[in-house]
Amino acid sequence: MWTRFLPATKALPKEMFPIIDKPVMQMLVEEAISAWCTDIIIVTGRSKRAIEDHFDSNPELEDRLDKSGKFKYLEVIKGLNTMANIVYVRQPYPKWDWDAILRTKNLIWEEPFLVLFWDDLIDNDKTAATQLVEAYNEKKSSIIATVDVEDKNVSDYWIIESSFEDKQYFKLDKFLEKPKSTETKSRKWVIWKYILTPDIFDYLEKSTSWKKDWEIRLADAFELMRKEKDIFWINIKWYRHDTWSKIWFLKAVVHYALKRDDLKDEFKDYLNSLDLK
Repeated sequence: MWTRFLPATKALPKEMFPIIDKPVMQMLVEEAISAWCTDIIIVTGRSKRAIEDHFDSNPELEDRLDKSGKFKYLEVIKGLNTMANIVYVRQPYPKWDWDAILRTKNLIWEEPFLVLFWDDLIDNDKTAATQLVEAYNEKKSSIIATVDVEDKNVSDYWIIESSFEDKQYFKLDKFLEKPKSTETKSRKWVIWKYILTPDIFDYLEKSTSWKKDWEIRLADAFELMRKEKDIFWINIKWYRHDTWSKIWFLKAVVHYALKRDDLKDEFKDYLNSLDLK
């Protein structure tokens, strides 16, 4: 939740926290582009104008960079507003994933679409989004991304059980909400990355869980959908970072810093110099 990063999130959207010098939101946009997406919908809300500004032009900054001869930075800045066709949809109240997805319905039309949440970063030569699109091209069905979770963490997550389909793709049989490790043999945790067919909107609108707590979970719609048609999942090849917690965010920054040629040597020297006793 956003409260975990207060006071920083009082004015800065959590999606704009930088992994060194690149906001998490930009990393997700780049992930979508890697999977051949040309049109991107970003669902924003109150106090998140910084997201729109980041991908917009900044003539004053561009002029200063040009006059000072910092052409490398100028190229980076100008590239932000030409990365893709980005549109924004406002979410007046934070009603979680179901409401955010429903608000894109009139823009999606009849096309399958990727859903990428800011919480999860996957570092792999082939992005998670690309892996999902490739799976969709094989199955022509909604695809859910999963990763393996340790026994001790099973009760912290949504776990899915499934039947074997083939060597790479598995059919979803059941959603389990934070089960005990003794209640299921599955260790497949649903992460915040999917490719969905547009009929998911019908199932979201059919869900009645809002009558109980005003929160229609995407998982509820998946449960309705799987009773009528197949949903598949793939285990993502990955090095995963969950940026919702402070410790995981710090781990992500260290991980990506150690991958950068301009930082890794000096950063390693610094880490090695620390007295961590």
